Amino acid sequence: MKFTHQLLLAAAAVAALSAVPAAAALSEDDKGCLACHSQEGLKKNLGKGETLSLHVAGEEFAKSVHGELGCIGCHADVDSKKHPGSGRKIASAREYAVAKVEACSQCHEDKAKLFQGSVHATTLRTGNLWAPVCTDCHGSHAVRAKAAPEPMNGISCRKCHDEIFDAYAGSMHGLARGKAGPVKAPICVDCHRAHDVSPASTGTRLRDACLGCHAGALAAHEKWLPNTKTHLEVVACPACHAPASQKRVDLRLYDPATKQRMSDESGRSLDAKALWDLLRGVNREGAPARATLIGRLEVRTGAESHLLSAKSKAIKDCVTCHKQGADAFQNVTISIIGPDGRPVRYEAQKDVLNNPASVESVSDFYVIGGTRIKLLDALLALALAAGVLVPIGHLLLRKLLRRKPTERPQGGNPTR
Repeated sequence: MKFTHQLLLAAAAVAALSAVPAAAALSEDDKGCLACHSQEGLKKNLGKGETLSLHVAGEEFAKSVHGELGCIGCHADVDSKKHPGSGRKIASAREYAVAKVEACSQCHEDKAKLFQGSVHATTLRTGNLWAPVCTDCHGSHAVRAKAAPEPMNGISCRKCHDEIFDAYAGSMHGLARGKAGPVKAPICVDCHRAHDVSPASTGTRLRDACLGCHAGALAAHEKWLPNTKTHLEVVACPACHAPASQKRVDLRLYDPATKQRMSDESGRSLDAKALWDLLRGVNREGAPARATLIGRLEVRTGAESHLLSAKSKAIKDCVTCHKQGADAFQNVTISIIGPDGRPVRYEAQKDVLNNPASVESVSDFYVIGGTRIKLLDALLALALAAGVLVPIGHLLLRKLLRRKPTERPQGGNPTR
Protein backbone atom coordinates (compact mmCIF):
# COMPACT_ATOMS: atom_id res chain seq x y z
CA MET A 1 0.00 0.00 0.00
CA LYS A 2 2.84 2.36 0.87
CA PHE A 3 4.61 1.50 -2.41
CA THR A 4 1.42 2.20 -4.39
CA HIS A 5 1.11 5.58 -2.66
CA GLN A 6 4.69 6.49 -3.66
CA LEU A 7 3.97 5.49 -7.27
CA LEU A 8 0.93 7.75 -7.30
CA LEU A 9 2.98 10.66 -5.93
CA ALA A 10 5.69 10.07 -8.54
CA ALA A 11 3.11 9.92 -11.34
CA ALA A 12 1.55 13.16 -10.12
CA ALA A 13 4.99 14.84 -10.03
CA VAL A 14 5.77 13.74 -13.61
CA ALA A 15 2.37 15.01 -14.76
CA ALA A 16 2.96 18.35 -13.08
CA LEU A 17 6.38 18.69 -14.72
CA SER A 18 4.93 17.86 -18.12
CA ALA A 19 2.38 20.63 -17.68
CA VAL A 20 5.09 23.27 -17.10
CA PRO A 21 6.28 24.76 -20.42
CA ALA A 22 9.73 25.68 -19.04
CA ALA A 23 10.27 22.09 -17.92
CA ALA A 24 9.93 20.82 -21.49
CA ALA A 25 13.68 21.43 -21.96
CA LEU A 26 14.51 18.87 -19.27
CA SER A 27 15.72 15.49 -20.42
CA GLU A 28 13.85 12.31 -19.66
CA ASP A 29 16.57 11.40 -17.15
CA ASP A 30 16.08 14.71 -15.35
CA LYS A 31 12.34 14.20 -15.27
CA GLY A 32 12.99 10.81 -13.78
CA CYS A 33 15.05 12.38 -11.00
CA LEU A 34 12.42 15.02 -10.36
CA ALA A 35 9.69 12.42 -10.21
CA CYS A 36 10.92 11.83 -6.65
CA HIS A 37 12.89 14.96 -5.79
CA SER A 38 10.10 17.39 -6.68
CA GLN A 39 8.00 15.98 -3.84
CA GLU A 40 7.52 18.52 -1.06
CA GLY A 41 9.13 17.56 2.23
CA LEU A 42 11.49 14.96 0.76
CA LYS A 43 14.48 14.73 3.10
CA LYS A 44 17.23 12.50 4.44
CA ASN A 45 17.60 11.77 8.14
CA LEU A 46 21.21 12.42 9.20
CA GLY A 47 20.74 11.43 12.82
CA LYS A 48 20.88 13.49 16.00
CA GLY A 49 17.73 15.26 14.91
CA GLU A 50 19.26 16.76 11.76
CA THR A 51 17.87 16.30 8.28
CA LEU A 52 19.01 17.19 4.76
CA SER A 53 16.37 18.49 2.36
CA LEU A 54 16.26 16.55 -0.92
CA HIS A 55 13.46 18.61 -2.43
CA VAL A 56 14.08 20.29 -5.79
CA ALA A 57 11.51 22.66 -7.30
CA GLY A 58 11.28 21.27 -10.82
CA GLU A 59 9.94 24.43 -12.45
CA GLU A 60 12.64 26.61 -10.88
CA PHE A 61 15.37 24.20 -11.90
CA ALA A 62 14.09 24.12 -15.47
CA LYS A 63 14.24 27.93 -15.60
CA SER A 64 17.71 28.11 -14.05
CA VAL A 65 20.94 28.57 -15.99
CA HIS A 66 21.83 24.98 -15.11
CA GLY A 67 18.63 23.49 -16.44
CA GLU A 68 20.25 22.55 -19.73
CA LEU A 69 23.10 20.82 -17.91
CA GLY A 70 20.72 18.50 -16.16
CA CYS A 71 21.08 16.79 -12.82
CA ILE A 72 24.12 14.78 -13.89
CA GLY A 73 26.06 18.02 -14.48
CA CYS A 74 26.55 18.48 -10.73
CA HIS A 75 25.67 15.02 -9.42
CA ALA A 76 27.96 12.89 -11.58
CA ASP A 77 28.78 10.80 -8.52
CA VAL A 78 25.23 9.42 -8.43
CA ASP A 79 24.70 6.11 -10.21
CA SER A 80 21.10 6.21 -11.43
CA LYS A 81 20.98 2.40 -11.66
CA LYS A 82 21.79 1.99 -7.96
CA HIS A 83 20.03 5.13 -6.72
CA PRO A 84 18.59 5.66 -4.20
CA GLY A 85 19.95 2.52 -2.54
CA SER A 86 21.07 2.76 1.04
CA GLY A 87 22.69 6.15 0.48
CA ARG A 88 26.02 7.38 1.76
CA LYS A 89 26.93 8.63 5.17
CA ILE A 90 26.66 12.43 5.51
CA ALA A 91 28.06 14.01 8.68
CA SER A 92 25.96 17.17 8.54
CA ALA A 93 23.93 19.19 6.08
CA ARG A 94 26.46 22.02 6.24
CA GLU A 95 29.46 19.79 5.58
CA TYR A 96 27.61 18.36 2.59
CA ALA A 97 26.87 21.85 1.23
CA VAL A 98 30.51 22.95 1.63
CA ALA A 99 31.86 19.79 -0.01
CA LYS A 100 29.39 19.97 -2.88
CA VAL A 101 30.64 23.32 -4.16
CA GLU A 102 33.61 21.45 -5.63
CA ALA A 103 31.23 20.73 -8.50
CA CYS A 104 30.99 24.47 -9.20
CA SER A 105 34.74 24.78 -9.82
CA GLN A 106 34.56 22.22 -12.63
CA CYS A 107 32.86 24.79 -14.88
CA HIS A 108 33.73 28.04 -13.07
CA GLU A 109 37.46 27.60 -12.49
CA ASP A 110 38.22 31.31 -12.86
CA LYS A 111 35.66 32.27 -10.22
CA ALA A 112 36.86 29.48 -7.95
CA LYS A 113 40.41 30.87 -8.04
CA LEU A 114 39.14 34.35 -7.15
CA PHE A 115 37.12 32.90 -4.30
CA GLN A 116 40.15 31.08 -2.87
CA GLY A 117 41.83 34.44 -2.30
CA SER A 118 38.82 35.95 -0.56
CA VAL A 119 38.17 36.55 3.12
CA HIS A 120 35.26 34.11 2.85
CA ALA A 121 37.52 31.25 1.73
CA THR A 122 40.16 32.17 4.31
CA THR A 123 37.53 32.05 7.05
CA LEU A 124 36.40 28.67 5.74
CA ARG A 125 39.96 27.34 5.88
CA THR A 126 40.25 28.34 9.54
CA GLY A 127 37.49 25.82 10.28
CA ASN A 128 34.42 28.05 10.20
CA LEU A 129 32.02 25.99 8.07
CA TRP A 130 29.47 28.80 8.10
CA ALA A 131 31.60 31.07 5.94
CA PRO A 132 29.65 31.58 2.69
CA VAL A 133 30.25 29.30 -0.30
CA CYS A 134 28.83 29.37 -3.83
CA THR A 135 25.37 28.03 -3.01
CA ASP A 136 24.87 30.44 -0.10
CA CYS A 137 24.89 33.37 -2.54
CA HIS A 138 23.72 31.80 -5.80
CA GLY A 139 21.40 29.09 -4.51
CA SER A 140 21.66 25.48 -5.63
CA HIS A 141 18.90 24.46 -8.07
CA ALA A 142 17.48 27.85 -9.08
CA VAL A 143 20.63 29.73 -10.12
CA ARG A 144 19.68 32.74 -12.19
CA ALA A 145 21.53 34.40 -15.05
CA LYS A 146 24.18 36.91 -14.03
CA ALA A 147 22.33 39.75 -15.75
CA ALA A 148 19.08 39.09 -13.90
CA PRO A 149 18.04 42.15 -11.85
CA GLU A 150 18.43 41.67 -8.11
CA PRO A 151 15.77 43.25 -5.90
CA MET A 152 16.99 44.95 -2.74
CA ASN A 153 15.33 42.41 -0.47
CA GLY A 154 16.94 39.54 -2.39
CA ILE A 155 20.60 40.53 -1.94
CA SER A 156 22.33 37.48 -0.49
CA CYS A 157 24.87 39.52 1.51
CA ARG A 158 22.18 40.53 3.98
CA LYS A 159 21.95 36.92 5.20
CA CYS A 160 25.15 37.47 7.19
CA HIS A 161 25.52 41.25 7.18
CA ASP A 162 22.01 42.35 8.06
CA GLU A 163 23.07 45.28 10.28
CA ILE A 164 25.36 46.64 7.58
CA PHE A 165 22.72 46.11 4.91
CA ASP A 166 20.12 48.01 6.94
CA ALA A 167 22.57 50.91 7.26
CA TYR A 168 23.23 50.80 3.53
CA ALA A 169 19.49 50.79 2.76
CA GLY A 170 19.14 54.09 4.62
CA SER A 171 22.16 55.71 2.97
CA MET A 172 22.19 57.90 -0.12
CA HIS A 173 23.23 54.84 -2.14
CA GLY A 174 20.46 52.62 -0.82
CA LEU A 175 17.80 55.29 -1.18
CA ALA A 176 18.92 56.02 -4.73
CA ARG A 177 18.81 52.35 -5.62
CA GLY A 178 15.27 52.10 -4.29
CA LYS A 179 13.99 54.77 -6.68
CA ALA A 180 12.20 53.92 -9.90
CA GLY A 181 14.04 54.16 -13.20
CA PRO A 182 17.59 53.19 -14.23
CA VAL A 183 19.67 52.10 -11.24
CA LYS A 184 23.06 53.77 -10.99
CA ALA A 185 23.76 53.54 -7.27
CA PRO A 186 26.24 50.82 -6.23
CA ILE A 187 25.28 47.64 -4.44
CA CYS A 188 27.53 45.36 -2.34
CA VAL A 189 29.46 43.69 -5.18
CA ASP A 190 30.19 47.01 -6.88
CA CYS A 191 32.44 48.06 -3.99
CA HIS A 192 33.47 44.76 -2.40
CA ARG A 193 33.40 42.62 -5.56
CA ALA A 194 31.61 39.30 -5.77
CA HIS A 195 34.11 36.46 -5.48
CA ASP A 196 37.46 37.86 -4.30
CA VAL A 197 35.97 39.75 -1.36
CA SER A 198 38.71 41.21 0.83
CA PRO A 199 38.44 42.71 4.32
CA ALA A 200 37.01 46.19 3.89
CA SER A 201 39.55 47.91 6.14
CA THR A 202 42.65 46.49 4.45
CA GLY A 203 44.22 47.88 1.31
CA THR A 204 42.82 50.66 -0.87
CA ARG A 205 40.10 48.79 -2.76
CA LEU A 206 37.19 50.69 -1.22
CA ARG A 207 38.81 54.08 -1.74
CA ASP A 208 39.52 53.11 -5.34
CA ALA A 209 35.89 52.03 -5.73
CA CYS A 210 34.71 55.45 -4.51
CA LEU A 211 37.03 57.27 -6.90
CA GLY A 212 36.04 54.89 -9.69
CA CYS A 213 32.46 56.17 -9.59
CA HIS A 214 33.22 59.70 -8.41
CA ALA A 215 35.89 60.42 -10.99
CA GLY A 216 35.82 64.16 -10.33
CA ALA A 217 36.22 63.81 -6.55
CA LEU A 218 39.97 64.48 -6.54
CA ALA A 219 39.66 67.68 -8.55
CA ALA A 220 36.66 68.81 -6.49
CA HIS A 221 38.54 68.30 -3.21
CA GLU A 222 41.66 70.08 -4.50
CA LYS A 223 39.64 73.29 -4.77
CA TRP A 224 39.33 73.61 -1.00
CA LEU A 225 41.25 70.81 0.77
CA PRO A 226 45.00 71.34 1.33
CA ASN A 227 47.24 68.31 0.71
CA THR A 228 44.35 66.54 -1.00
CA LYS A 229 46.20 63.37 -1.99
CA THR A 230 47.55 62.88 1.53
CA HIS A 231 44.09 63.31 2.99
CA LEU A 232 42.64 60.72 0.60
CA GLU A 233 45.38 58.28 1.61
CA VAL A 234 45.04 58.60 5.39
CA VAL A 235 41.37 59.52 5.81
CA ALA A 236 38.69 56.99 4.87
CA CYS A 237 35.90 58.46 2.72
CA PRO A 238 33.15 57.66 5.29
CA ALA A 239 35.07 59.59 7.97
CA CYS A 240 33.81 62.77 6.30
CA HIS A 241 30.86 61.50 4.26
CA ALA A 242 29.17 59.72 7.18
CA PRO A 243 29.23 62.72 9.52
CA ALA A 244 27.10 61.13 12.24
CA SER A 245 29.46 58.18 12.67
CA GLN A 246 32.01 57.71 15.43
CA LYS A 247 35.63 57.93 14.34
CA ARG A 248 38.88 56.37 15.43
CA VAL A 249 42.55 56.52 14.61
CA ASP A 250 43.90 53.13 13.59
CA LEU A 251 47.67 52.77 13.71
CA ARG A 252 48.60 50.03 11.26
CA LEU A 253 51.76 47.99 11.64
CA TYR A 254 53.59 48.03 8.29
CA ASP A 255 56.77 46.61 6.87
CA PRO A 256 58.27 49.62 5.05
CA ALA A 257 60.29 47.35 2.74
CA THR A 258 57.37 45.36 1.34
CA LYS A 259 54.67 47.99 2.00
CA GLN A 260 52.57 45.19 3.52
CA ARG A 261 50.81 45.10 6.85
CA MET A 262 52.37 42.90 9.51
CA SER A 263 51.09 40.52 12.16
CA ASP A 264 51.95 40.24 15.83
CA GLU A 265 50.74 38.04 18.67
CA SER A 266 50.90 40.57 21.50
CA GLY A 267 47.36 41.59 22.33
CA ARG A 268 47.07 44.07 25.18
CA SER A 269 45.99 47.58 26.02
CA LEU A 270 48.86 49.69 24.77
CA ASP A 271 50.16 52.83 26.40
CA ALA A 272 53.11 54.82 25.04
CA LYS A 273 55.72 52.55 26.63
CA ALA A 274 53.95 49.35 25.57
CA LEU A 275 53.76 50.70 22.03
CA TRP A 276 57.47 51.45 22.05
CA ASP A 277 58.19 47.98 23.46
CA LEU A 278 56.06 46.41 20.73
CA LEU A 279 57.97 48.14 17.95
CA ARG A 280 61.28 47.48 19.67
CA GLY A 281 60.41 43.77 19.76
CA VAL A 282 59.49 43.71 16.09
CA ASN A 283 62.49 45.84 15.13
CA ARG A 284 64.98 44.00 17.33
CA GLU A 285 68.44 43.39 15.95
CA GLY A 286 68.43 40.39 13.64
CA ALA A 287 64.65 40.53 13.03
CA PRO A 288 63.65 39.73 9.43
CA ALA A 289 61.79 43.02 8.96
CA ARG A 290 61.48 46.40 10.55
CA ALA A 291 58.10 47.93 11.22
CA THR A 292 56.53 51.33 11.25
CA LEU A 293 53.09 52.57 12.24
CA ILE A 294 50.98 54.38 9.69
CA GLY A 295 47.87 56.04 11.00
CA ARG A 296 44.48 56.21 9.31
CA LEU A 297 41.36 58.08 10.34
CA GLU A 298 38.34 55.84 9.82
CA VAL A 299 34.82 55.01 11.00
CA ARG A 300 34.58 52.68 13.99
CA THR A 301 32.07 50.11 12.69
CA GLY A 302 31.18 48.58 9.35
CA ALA A 303 27.54 49.57 9.72
CA GLU A 304 28.43 53.22 10.30
CA SER A 305 30.73 53.26 7.29
CA HIS A 306 27.71 52.56 5.09
CA LEU A 307 25.67 55.49 6.47
CA LEU A 308 26.83 57.76 3.68
CA SER A 309 25.04 61.09 3.37
CA ALA A 310 24.67 63.53 0.49
CA LYS A 311 27.89 65.42 -0.26
CA SER A 312 26.30 68.66 0.97
CA LYS A 313 26.33 67.17 4.49
CA ALA A 314 29.97 66.01 4.41
CA ILE A 315 32.41 67.40 6.98
CA LYS A 316 34.40 70.28 5.51
CA ASP A 317 35.51 72.09 8.66
CA CYS A 318 39.24 71.50 9.15
CA VAL A 319 38.97 72.32 12.85
CA THR A 320 36.89 69.16 13.36
CA CYS A 321 40.12 67.13 13.26
CA HIS A 322 42.87 69.72 13.44
CA LYS A 323 42.41 70.83 17.02
CA GLN A 324 43.73 69.62 20.31
CA GLY A 325 41.46 67.01 21.85
CA ALA A 326 39.50 66.38 18.63
CA ASP A 327 36.86 63.67 19.07
CA ALA A 328 38.34 61.43 16.37
CA PHE A 329 41.61 61.18 18.32
CA GLN A 330 39.99 59.97 21.52
CA ASN A 331 39.69 56.41 20.16
CA VAL A 332 42.97 54.82 19.11
CA THR A 333 43.72 51.26 18.05
CA ILE A 334 46.79 49.36 16.88
CA SER A 335 45.97 46.86 14.14
CA ILE A 336 47.71 43.86 12.64
CA ILE A 337 46.53 41.23 10.18
CA GLY A 338 45.05 38.10 11.73
CA PRO A 339 45.22 34.53 10.41
CA ASP A 340 41.98 34.93 8.44
CA GLY A 341 43.22 38.04 6.63
CA ARG A 342 41.09 40.43 8.65
CA PRO A 343 42.55 43.15 10.87
CA VAL A 344 42.88 42.43 14.57
CA ARG A 345 42.73 45.58 16.66
CA TYR A 346 44.13 46.25 20.10
CA GLU A 347 42.88 49.17 22.11
CA ALA A 348 45.50 51.84 22.69
CA GLN A 349 45.47 54.67 25.16
CA LYS A 350 44.77 57.94 23.37
CA ASP A 351 47.90 59.45 24.91
CA VAL A 352 50.07 57.41 22.54
CA LEU A 353 49.40 60.09 19.93
CA ASN A 354 50.74 62.99 21.98
CA ASN A 355 53.12 61.44 24.49
CA PRO A 356 56.82 62.32 24.08
CA ALA A 357 57.70 58.62 24.50
CA SER A 358 55.70 57.88 21.32
CA VAL A 359 57.50 60.35 19.08
CA GLU A 360 59.54 57.71 17.30
CA SER A 361 56.70 55.17 17.25
CA VAL A 362 54.14 57.41 15.57
CA SER A 363 56.50 59.59 13.57
CA ASP A 364 54.73 58.55 10.36
CA PHE A 365 51.39 59.80 11.67
CA TYR A 366 51.28 63.48 12.52
CA VAL A 367 48.20 65.67 12.35
CA ILE A 368 48.67 69.38 12.91
CA GLY A 369 46.77 70.16 16.08
CA GLY A 370 45.35 66.66 16.56
CA THR A 371 48.58 65.01 17.72
CA ARG A 372 50.15 68.03 19.34
CA ILE A 373 52.83 67.28 21.95
CA LYS A 374 53.12 70.19 24.39
CA LEU A 375 56.56 69.19 25.65
CA LEU A 376 57.92 69.33 22.10
CA ASP A 377 56.26 72.72 21.67
CA ALA A 378 58.05 73.94 24.79
CA LEU A 379 61.36 72.49 23.63
CA LEU A 380 60.91 74.08 20.24
CA ALA A 381 60.13 77.43 21.85
CA LEU A 382 63.25 77.09 24.00
CA ALA A 383 65.30 76.18 20.96
CA LEU A 384 64.02 79.19 19.05
CA ALA A 385 64.59 81.44 22.02
CA ALA A 386 68.09 80.04 22.44
CA GLY A 387 68.76 80.57 18.76
CA VAL A 388 67.93 84.23 19.14
CA LEU A 389 69.14 84.98 22.66
CA VAL A 390 72.48 83.16 22.55
CA PRO A 391 73.94 85.29 19.72
CA ILE A 392 72.60 88.45 21.36
CA GLY A 393 74.03 87.45 24.73
CA HIS A 394 77.32 86.61 23.10
CA LEU A 395 77.54 90.04 21.53
CA LEU A 396 76.66 91.75 24.84
CA LEU A 397 79.26 89.77 26.73
CA ARG A 398 81.92 90.59 24.15
CA LYS A 399 81.05 94.23 24.45
CA LEU A 400 81.13 94.18 28.24
CA LEU A 401 84.33 92.19 28.48
CA ARG A 402 86.18 94.02 25.78
CA ARG A 403 89.21 95.77 27.37
CA LYS A 404 89.13 99.55 27.23
CA PRO A 405 92.21 101.31 25.68
CA THR A 406 94.64 102.44 28.43
CA GLU A 407 95.49 106.14 28.77
CA ARG A 408 99.09 107.33 28.17
CA PRO A 409 100.61 109.40 31.07
CA GLN A 410 102.11 112.72 30.04
CA GLY A 411 105.72 112.30 28.90
CA GLY A 412 105.86 108.62 29.71
CA ASN A 413 105.14 105.16 28.45
CA PRO A 414 101.69 103.69 28.54
CA THR A 415 100.80 102.09 31.83
CA ARG A 416 100.81 98.28 31.68
